[in-house]
Amino acid sequence: MAREVICQLGKMITSRIPYKLGLKKLNEDDPEYYILDLLCSDELANIMLKMELRKPKTLEEIAAITGTEPAHLEEVLKDAAMKGVVEYNWDNPEHVKKYYVQIFVPGIAEMTNMNLEQVEKYPKLAKEFNRLTFLPLAGMTEMIPPGGGGAGMHVIPVEKAIPAESQSVSIEHLSHWLKKYEGQIGVGYCSCRNAARLAGQGCGELQDELCISVGTFNRYVVETGRGHAISYDEAMRILQRAEDNGYVHQITNIDGENKIFAICNCEPGVCFALRTSQLFNTPNMSASAYRAHVETKNCVACGKCVEVCPAGAAKLGQKLCTKDGPIQYPKQELPDDNHWGEEKWNKNYMNDNESNCHESGTAPCKSACPAHIAIQGYIKMAGEGRYLDALKLIKKDNPFPAVCGSICNRRCEDECTRGSVDRALAIDEIKKFLAERELNEKDRYIPPKVRHKTPDVDYVEKIAVIGAGPAGLSCAYYLAEMGYANVTVFDRNKVPGGMLALGIPSFRLEKNVLNAEIDVLKKMGVKFKCGVEVGKDVTIAELRKQGYMGFYIAIGAQKSASLKVPGEDLKGVWGGVDFLREVNLGNKVDVGKNVAVVGGGNVAMDVVRTVVRLGAEHAYIVYRRSEAELPADPEEVAEAIAEGVKFCYLNAPVEITGTADGKVNGLKVELMELGDPDEKGRRKPVSTGKFKTLKVNTVIGAIGQTIDWGGLDVGALKTDKKGRAEADAVTYQTAESDIFVGGDVVTGPKFAIDAIAAGREGATSLHRFVHQGQSLTLARNPRDFYELDKKNAVVPVDCFDAPARQEVRHDPKKAMTFKNDRITFTEEMVKKEASRCLGCGACIVDQNRCIGCGLCTTRCEFDAIHLFRDYPECSKMYSTEEMVKAVLPYAAKRAAKIAVKDLKQKTGK
Repeated sequence: MAREVICQLGKMITSRIPYKLGLKKLNEDDPEYYILDLLCSDELANIMLKMELRKPKTLEEIAAITGTEPAHLEEVLKDAAMKGVVEYNWDNPEHVKKYYVQIFVPGIAEMTNMNLEQVEKYPKLAKEFNRLTFLPLAGMTEMIPPGGGGAGMHVIPVEKAIPAESQSVSIEHLSHWLKKYEGQIGVGYCSCRNAARLAGQGCGELQDELCISVGTFNRYVVETGRGHAISYDEAMRILQRAEDNGYVHQITNIDGENKIFAICNCEPGVCFALRTSQLFNTPNMSASAYRAHVETKNCVACGKCVEVCPAGAAKLGQKLCTKDGPIQYPKQELPDDNHWGEEKWNKNYMNDNESNCHESGTAPCKSACPAHIAIQGYIKMAGEGRYLDALKLIKKDNPFPAVCGSICNRRCEDECTRGSVDRALAIDEIKKFLAERELNEKDRYIPPKVRHKTPDVDYVEKIAVIGAGPAGLSCAYYLAEMGYANVTVFDRNKVPGGMLALGIPSFRLEKNVLNAEIDVLKKMGVKFKCGVEVGKDVTIAELRKQGYMGFYIAIGAQKSASLKVPGEDLKGVWGGVDFLREVNLGNKVDVGKNVAVVGGGNVAMDVVRTVVRLGAEHAYIVYRRSEAELPADPEEVAEAIAEGVKFCYLNAPVEITGTADGKVNGLKVELMELGDPDEKGRRKPVSTGKFKTLKVNTVIGAIGQTIDWGGLDVGALKTDKKGRAEADAVTYQTAESDIFVGGDVVTGPKFAIDAIAAGREGATSLHRFVHQGQSLTLARNPRDFYELDKKNAVVPVDCFDAPARQEVRHDPKKAMTFKNDRITFTEEMVKKEASRCLGCGACIVDQNRCIGCGLCTTRCEFDAIHLFRDYPECSKMYSTEEMVKAVLPYAAKRAAKIAVKDLKQKTGK
């Protein structure tokens, strides 16, 4: 049966109007009741009722009105303050200590949750805190005027984003509040993040010290163990860390313009205060006086503002006009003159706000790249001579630009809009130019760590990466960038790099290039244990005992597929990747004078060009389809032909012949013709019954790769019929919960850039996994980008005045050697090539969704996005007691607008 005194106390404190007016009565199912019932004795509840709401009183005053002996009363109130149901301050002319009963939010709900021992013991406190930020506002937020009208929290912009000419007022500056309360500043952990953690709904943003308390409220926080004192400079460092991580600054909004008691640094995915505007689609509840606007001519669609926007207001679109005119981007409907109900809410806002791109599309280069690098952005920087800035921008999405500058399959260039005008940009050559500028050790860019918590210390959690190929290295890089000091990469080979080091010949990717980028990881603190085969030299079970909490398996597809023809056991028969591994390790490989390479992909081209360099006089590519179906990169094919390789099309191997002493002496092939297309649209080879034999000393099969799991003790991890690991498509988590996978071991053989993109996602998942209470999926960036309709785009007329595409040159002195003979572009060539970019994409901001936090401006390197003080009325602050004075005029105006709109719709006028 409900306790009557608790019901009365809850009625006094609650913000829910029906309960406040006595139209409804609290019961055991209400969050107000649960918190007070759990933490308040009847004696305390009766004392709190007589204290009234938000009316500070001295101990003596409370003793007088309650008839309680002062010494005993002081003990009761001290215990209540520790629990968080009573607060105290010295905010009075006499500066004497006064106790008061605060509202639930922001107030009692936060304080009861900021007693960590208490909320761990009673996790339902976190759930009820969540409900108390929702229930009082449901159906009410549409009537809240700009600025919040004395409700909840209020966004304060990043200070450096406020333009000098905006005629801002002091309360819009965090420095104003910190200077006002200098000497009375403290910090504690975030109650919202903690509540999300306890509910298993964290977003990877950890609860550690981020909520700044100010004024005499800070003294209460420190004395009750909810935080500790910090200096002004320490507070500024916390605010900077918050901006680096993309957290929104908010101040308390219930005491009018002359007082706040906290500055919160809020993570959009879990902040209950931000939710008030995002869930209900009513930005008045949160928004500052500012809105972001894009100067489109400067924007390069890098997408960094989009990634940090907490409200989903910024999304990528296109800069080019269409044949039907400029694209009209959608605007969020607002409640100002619309009927508003639950159908207008966005219950999936945490995920929806992470979306990157309008469905109409953006720059094709960014969309086509698996890592979604800011290609348009770094090309712009390169053209301006901002080479280091361009490299930093690339490394936000790809830690290995020099590697990719040498071997990428250039899907960005395949989709470049310029290619529909004349020829695509030489994107890869620009990236190669930028990346090679840091090959010298003294010039290397080591990215700073951006940690998710305060104080500024590394994470201690140990993570094992198994496989030092592009996926594993990428995962380790991003974990190190997040501040993980105990990331160890294990690889069974003697050197790190996986297929980058052992599966690609040095005339395409020189080892100094790869080693330079691996050296960056070492400088970031990543440890390498090469020559260690996990599953044989050490098991995953043993690593768990050593304290490793998460595993990323990225062992690739490192085993050559069998030709499945007689004679494969003869001496002189190799698998393609096995052959390349031997050569790259520096071992002597005798291939003889005549070599047949079976296959038509890029590995086959690498193999056949390698055997030419090893001295083969006659090198053949044996491919069972025609030249039209050859899957290898045309540039590599052309280079192979130039080096004397002969292509035997429509030849299918049927037997490898040998001598009496077991050595290869020939490859028997059947001549084929093309029949009907297969499921991929390629015409199937059909037998003709005719045969011939190529006289060769060596046969190398390069028809694909398979996965070799070796002795890995992967427990419940499952694989498909091709040996690929089965894992969640978003998180890469396997059936063995602490094991995540990525790269070729999941997808089968693909390209380095695909593996790099997968490694980044693996790092995100592992970070969330090793911290209790973090969801692997909630509020996660989906990296969703769509290509604009190039056929409907109108290119600027002056683009035809740009120079012709700069051509790749080759150093004849390095031809037919194991040195890379591609000559890197000069600065002049880079600037000419950069001038050819059409600048397809741009950021589009919906001001109806924007909350004016200014975080977008901190990410823009192109002076393309700025805040404007469009809504100065949002900086009018009211106290909770004045809320009616703020809400009623606005609600009346809104009702009148809706009525007029309804009438016009009804009459058709």
